Amino acid sequence: MHILLPPSEKKATEGDGPPLDLASLSLPELTAARRRVITALTRACRRKDAAETLGLPAGQIDEALARNRALKEAPALPAARLYTGVLYDNLDLPSLDPEAAAERIVVFSGLWGALRLTDRVPPYRLSMSVSLPPLGRLGTFWKPAMNKALRPSGLIVDMRSGPYAAAWKAPQPAVAVRVFRETISGGVPKRTVVSHMAKATRGAIAHDLLKAGADPATPEELLKAVADLGHTVELNGTNLDVILPS
Repeated sequence: MHILLPPSEKKATEGDGPPLDLASLSLPELTAARRRVITALTRACRRKDAAETLGLPAGQIDEALARNRALKEAPALPAARLYTGVLYDNLDLPSLDPEAAAERIVVFSGLWGALRLTDRVPPYRLSMSVSLPPLGRLGTFWKPAMNKALRPSGLIVDMRSGPYAAAWKAPQPAVAVRVFRETISGGVPKRTVVSHMAKATRGAIAHDLLKAGADPATPEELLKAVADLGHTVELNGTNLDVILPS
């Protein structure tokens, strides 16, 4: 089983080790593409329209641009400690076996393509949904390199959000995890998609699977494993739907 995760906009503020060494990162087939994105991002951050190009919120522009300009010399840290958003808070990596987590988890990134948790990179800000001159939309740019680099075996549990899922289509057997909240209106169940709680729920399910040492080989085995861990789930085609109560 491999678990595919998106990155998090919220990240550690600084690294604590040597600067970036591209040659040391996993998935070396992505090295050339990573170098091209770093170059394009560095140049984009010098432009007057940098904030607009990168889609940066007003209160985060200066910090984000400073991080991106310092990519080559800033201290790096493991991806396991870099991402700190809601999903990663609930994933709770410090409580998991680090070797098992590193073996099972792949984190997708607009800047790095994909990372293992042990890869050391500096803090940065770049979404996969960005159209970065002259490379174009990153989700499209990464596809050829990703197709060559990623050849996972076994069941894929896909927890990526839309822009990151667009960068690489997971081969079968693969199950995308969706999260819904169920309410009852006039005696009729109604389900709605949730966003913030979806991140928390995906993180919690990934945590529970890894903590339990689960290794389902089929979607049906995944359904049983997640249900046995206390979650309300349904298998709908290639989707594992998690149902949250109102």
